[in-house]
Amino acid sequence: MLAALTAMCSSVLVAQTAAPSRKAEKGCVWEKVASAANGFSASVEKCDFGNRKIHLFMKGNALMQQYSDGGAPDTLIDIVDLNANETVEAGMQRAFAAHTKPAIAKRCVRAPYTEGKKIVDAKRDEFVPNAAFSKELARVKSTDIPDPPCGDWGSAPDGIQYFQVFADAHVRKVLFVRVGQDVPLFDERTLKLTVSTDANKAKLP
Repeated sequence: MLAALTAMCSSVLVAQTAAPSRKAEKGCVWEKVASAANGFSASVEKCDFGNRKIHLFMKGNALMQQYSDGGAPDTLIDIVDLNANETVEAGMQRAFAAHTKPAIAKRCVRAPYTEGKKIVDAKRDEFVPNAAFSKELARVKSTDIPDPPCGDWGSAPDGIQYFQVFADAHVRKVLFVRVGQDVPLFDERTLKLTVSTDANKAKLP
């Protein structure tokens, strides 16, 4: 019975208990999505625009967004597990390299993400072109929006995305957050990681 209850609680929507940092969009309401297995929670918007509904939900180690009028769901946030004895910096580098062509990854470096207000008990980093790569890109003259210079998990010229790390050293995970171009349907100031149920199980004799 305990195992069944744990499985039921691993990805649930619960009543909103903490006020989000902004008002919901017209046609949307705030609710809280949580995954006990990942120790993740966030305020998200559930939207009903009549001919289109938008639903955010957890699937495995990711927060997804689904449109009612078709198409596969989009991944908004990835939860990246750290390996044993791996630092958060090494974990970010590993995750970035795993989703980036090697020739590009070696030309990009981790740097603090400095846009917007700081988040209490968390820091944000992104991968950007190194000095030599930056000079090379600066010589390219074009009015078109370029491809992300450091790949899909690096800084984006037409949107916002970054890694987020939490201050609690017991949290052995980091987030890769895709805010995008517009105000997202999740409140980036309510993203939270705590020690997951999986981590607690690992401590049992």
